[in-house]
Parts: sequence; C-alpha cells; structure tokens
Amino acid sequence: MAALLALAASVPLLRSWQLPGSTALPDARPEAEPARLSQREPLVIMTRAGERAFMVELALTPEQQATGLMFRTELADNAGMLFVHDEPHELSMWMKNTYIPLDMLFISRDGAVSRIATMTTPLSEEVIASGGDVVAVLELAGGAAARLNIAPGDKVLSRALGTAAN
Repeated sequence: MAALLALAASVPLLRSWQLPGSTALPDARPEAEPARLSQREPLVIMTRAGERAFMVELALTPEQQATGLMFRTELADNAGMLFVHDEPHELSMWMKNTYIPLDMLFISRDGAVSRIATMTTPLSEEVIASGGDVVAVLELAGGAAARLNIAPGDKVLSRALGTAAN
C-alpha cells in the first residue's frame, strides 16, 4: 500500500489538486514551496506606449502547464509564465489553487495578443477561454495589463514563440 501511495504521489498528473472536479481543499498546498521552472527567457511586449520587458518561466510540458502558477503567493511585476503549445487551438485556463490574481494574455501564432482576461479571481474554478485559436498564454501579475497599457493587438516578442530574434 505504501509503495502504491508513493507511486501515485510521484506522478504529477494524478495529484488531486490538478484534476477537474477534485474534492481537494482549495488551501491544500504541497508541503514545500512551489518549484520555479528552470527554463526562463526574456520576453518583450510591444505596446502603443512602448516596450514592456519581462523575464518569464516557460511552461512547455503537460506537467508544467497543469501546475502553472499554482500555490505561488507572489509574482514580481516584471515576471510571468508563458504556456507554449505546438499548434493553435482554443485554450482554457482556470485559477484553482492559484492564490494571486493574474492577467492572462492569449497569444496567436504571429505573436499578437488576441484577448486579455484581467484580474482573474484567485482559487476560482471558472473556465477562462481564449475565445479563438491561440498558441500561447502569458500569465502576468494581476493589473499588469492596465498598468502597462497592454492591449489586444500588441505584439509579444519571444524566442519560445518564434517571434523574437535569437
């Protein structure tokens, strides 16, 4: 029995806090501080008001994307997480086990911001849809889009998206 429990705990996609319809308590956290993703890159958003620079963690694998910014209690103003997908499709996000409000920028293949969900509600299981086919979602600290004048149509420059020079 102990071996089975250890195996289940080692498989990220089987953890109850990552499954829709889970009965896990919203404040149930892993015992350790949430791991930061090791792969990071600079990212720039070209707005009408100028360039906005960030250092973002890359969520590239299904496991990284399932966890995202869950259990984080803070996010720096110049930080974020970029969820990158191979092919454009309708994407859906949620805020379960996410303790801070976020702005979610849905990004098309050419790097254009197609939609922004602002000040998402922490711990909510409400589905936040892209509203069309996109290849990425950029999560920033809640309020960043308004504070930095980021709007649909702005261009995201990122090596991970293939929209920035190497």
